[in-house]
Amino acid sequence: MNQLSDEQLFGRYRQGDTDALRTLILRYEGDLFRFLFRLLGDKAAAEDVFQETFLQVHVSQDTFDPERRFRPWVFTIAANKGRDYLRRKGRRFAVELSAPVGGSSDGEGAGGATFVDLLAIDVPSPDASMDREDRERLVQRALGGMSPTLREVLLLAYFQRLSYAQIADDLGIPLGTVKSRLHAAVASFARNWERVSREGGTAAGEEREP
Repeated sequence: MNQLSDEQLFGRYRQGDTDALRTLILRYEGDLFRFLFRLLGDKAAAEDVFQETFLQVHVSQDTFDPERRFRPWVFTIAANKGRDYLRRKGRRFAVELSAPVGGSSDGEGAGGATFVDLLAIDVPSPDASMDREDRERLVQRALGGMSPTLREVLLLAYFQRLSYAQIADDLGIPLGTVKSRLHAAVASFARNWERVSREGGTAAGEEREP
């Protein structure tokens, strides 16, 4: 199943193959989790929003256009869920993850599988060198010093690698606004990176977009 494309896997899931969704979850747990961690700055929140994302993938499966790529779609859902989390930060999620799932939203053909089963994945602990860990910590501090609006557009452009037009469509803002925000985001990150590198990772004050 690992040889199948994302779109083929999701097509199989929509036909009732729950193993196909499990494969997609495992395929995205690295990139998508890192995206959410950088966006939210909190591991527990990233884990929650990761689960929320794939719950939404299940609920919204009938809206997916099979002529489009799966990756931008799932990252857009994740970005929206992350934005929702930031708006209601401090409040608990009220999401039912124990409902049966399958190839359709009514759960038929699921064989008793639930989202709790499908999402029972372990996020591996980093096994890289200390130098890489230090760099990651500094990157996260630099991102944490940015406003959520600038951080989001920076991650969509450089992590998800969406085009300006895709970002404008996903965020519902004009193309010119995307360009100006991204320019401000790059400058903000550069300033924060210089500061946290110089200070050895001490917390930087949050910057607001112009």
